[in-house]
Amino acid sequence: QLQASGGGEVQAGGSLRLSCTASGFNLDNYAIGWFRQTPGKEREGVSCIDSSGVSFDYLGSVKGRFSISRDNAKHTVYLQMNSLKSDDTAVYNCAGRRWRCSRNWYGMNDRGKGTLVTVSS
Repeated sequence: QLQASGGGEVQAGGSLRLSCTASGFNLDNYAIGWFRQTPGKEREGVSCIDSSGVSFDYLGSVKGRFSISRDNAKHTVYLQMNSLKSDDTAVYNCAGRRWRCSRNWYGMNDRGKGTLVTVSS
């Protein structure tokens, strides 16, 4: 099972780094994507990194501010979020599937619990 962590409350302009880890399996051979959802809105894909380390950015509004990376030695995938805005407030989830990314939440086989990010202005 995948678990996202690292959320919290931060002021606009601040930074957070989210982490995604797995229990029960090794995520090194998995593509891991970050998704986010706010109440009343559909969940949206933010970014994904495949098992070979190639990353894909799905959300234009975070381009240049968010970056995804993986550390296979630590079996962890990160989402570095800089210059945070109030619009980034959401529950962030990580999800995975073998090898290749999907920007669709239901295209990922392992969908983990989220972590809340609150950006105050």
